[in-house]
Amino acid sequence: MAQAVLLSNAAFLRLWISNTASGLATWALPFVLALTIVADELSAAYVGLALAARTFGFILAMPVGGVLADRSGPRRMISGAGVLAALGILPIVAGVSTFVGVGFVIIGACLTGFGQGACRASYQAIIPRVVSGDQRQAANAAMTISIRVSTLVGPSLATVSVLYVGTSITFLMIAALWSLAALLPANRPQTPDTSVHRPLTLSLFISELGDGFSEVRSHPWIVAGLAALSLVITFGYSVTNVLLPQVSKAHFGGPELLAVSVTTYTLGALAGALVIARWKPKNIGWIALSGLALYGLVPLSLIQPSHMILPIAAFFIAGVGIELFNVPWFTAMQREVPAERLARVSSVDFLFSYGLAPLGLAGLTPLTQAIGIIPVLLICAVICFGAPFIAMIVPSSRGFSRV
Repeated sequence: MAQAVLLSNAAFLRLWISNTASGLATWALPFVLALTIVADELSAAYVGLALAARTFGFILAMPVGGVLADRSGPRRMISGAGVLAALGILPIVAGVSTFVGVGFVIIGACLTGFGQGACRASYQAIIPRVVSGDQRQAANAAMTISIRVSTLVGPSLATVSVLYVGTSITFLMIAALWSLAALLPANRPQTPDTSVHRPLTLSLFISELGDGFSEVRSHPWIVAGLAALSLVITFGYSVTNVLLPQVSKAHFGGPELLAVSVTTYTLGALAGALVIARWKPKNIGWIALSGLALYGLVPLSLIQPSHMILPIAAFFIAGVGIELFNVPWFTAMQREVPAERLARVSSVDFLFSYGLAPLGLAGLTPLTQAIGIIPVLLICAVICFGAPFIAMIVPSSRGFSRV
């Protein structure tokens, strides 16, 4: 089904390639920065600052990108954000290769992160403009397959590139990917927008962003689902990033479990996307939230992993579940939210679901030191299982619809 949408819709194919290029660039950059440490081009402390600046730019850009995309159209936002992300690579190259100062690397990383964050909501908002309603679920599945493949392939390609052509050329190749992402998307012809936007002042920006929050609040299923998603990411993903390496070292003597589990999770997500591309169950909201709850298997499997197969299976099932949630979630928002507010609603979605994640990353280690790793894993499992099922209490969550 996803393949049929790609082959039959040239505008969506261009959008998909753009999304793939931005995904490859996004996932390659942190690996290339990390390899500058190996090459003695940057210190670990400076790379850490650059990655932090990139994350800061990403989060800061979310609301900005949502407002601008709804004002000028997601196509223009993707183009502008892609160009900005590509230009942000140039100070990184200058800082790494010419030793003009690590400040250039940090500024460039922040600009690239801003570009990455500014275009993310637009990729969701542009789909209704190029794909008809009955094909959107398959289109969203194809988009998520693009991201998952980029997750697997981007770091590997970046590593091979650094080994053969060096870090500077690899950084420029990332800039080329962002340029490709900026050039490709195309809207189908739409009814001309004859409205005249007032110049965007700070007060008007806050007002228009507030309209996005108001739109979210008018859909109880979005509020409930977003709360559940934010909790699962904050506590579940933090387990993967903070506690999984500790469990891998303590029980299996090295990073093997960490590497295999992350890969298995991505493969599970690919499988889940392929399934949900065709499957349209009646109570799709409940199915989606049940899929989200499957992430609770991850912390549960790490409590006393007698064999590596247990957490590996849990990660695969969680990967399947996350796409059983993601694809219907995005499709429902594209159906239920007015097109002129969709980018802002999508930016609120990303802002809360991923913007709160650093709290979990920061708080999990001291909590583990205070009460121990097993109680923390149990707490995270209960939250990951419980939050989506509590969200099901909201009546409109059953079909991800107000009707």
